[in-house]
Amino acid sequence: MAQGQGQEKITVQALQRMKEAGEKISMITAYDYPTALLVDRAGLELILVGDSVGNTVLGYESTIPVELEDILHHAKAVMRAVKRAFVVGDMPFMSFNISPEEALRNAGRLMKEAQVDGVKLEGGSEVAEIVEKIVRRGGIPVMGHIGLTPQRASQLGGFKVQGRDKETAKKLLEDAECLEEAGIFALILECVPYQLARLITKRIAVPTIGIGAGPYCDGQVLVFHDLVGLSFRFSPKFVKRYLDLAGEIERALRAYKEEVKAGEFPELEAHSFKMSEEVLKEL
Repeated sequence: MAQGQGQEKITVQALQRMKEAGEKISMITAYDYPTALLVDRAGLELILVGDSVGNTVLGYESTIPVELEDILHHAKAVMRAVKRAFVVGDMPFMSFNISPEEALRNAGRLMKEAQVDGVKLEGGSEVAEIVEKIVRRGGIPVMGHIGLTPQRASQLGGFKVQGRDKETAKKLLEDAECLEEAGIFALILECVPYQLARLITKRIAVPTIGIGAGPYCDGQVLVFHDLVGLSFRFSPKFVKRYLDLAGEIERALRAYKEEVKAGEFPELEAHSFKMSEEVLKEL
């Protein structure tokens, strides 16, 4: 199917209807024009221009060094490709933490300059005031993110499953309800036990999107590079690799190199241009 053909733009209301109808929501990250074009053509409902761009594209060890300008740059490229999917721009570390006013200003930049459809920020009840400011004052759709929040990984004791004991599980339940009250349109649950994710999904009215949170969420999200086999670092348990793209690309590059070395590429007739003999004689 051609891009966006015969399909309406995904909205917050459409996502809510999907939850109510029991229809699963598909979400993936994208950071550039060709990837976003393919995702949109494939018909996925949600695209996240995530701060995971730091690990996957920019070569950082974590998401912490990612700047708002990085997200703006990549989100603009994604938005040039997308016709149907709902695009969420991630708010990187310290772009929303200082004050609700600065958070609103930065969220507004993502909406105005990159023209994304909504923003995402990490945290529970401690960011509820910020979420409410962005939603109520700015009229900007906000996606929440609790559980393993990579920007707070050092505070959480590293990259590990959250909510396994009674105390932390109750905290995540309270965070989900608090964020819903603050006005989020959807909630990412990362690395939480599937039983807790199922409970949260039943308890809140807005869609839940799981990553390492089991099959009972309203939708699922993965990092594009993990899905297609373009990741070169540790692969978490929750990742399913659908393609070994890194292997395919490396094989193609080696074949290209070998043909260049052997003088087999470019072929004279197939890959070269020709001038007329008359012009050649005049040179």
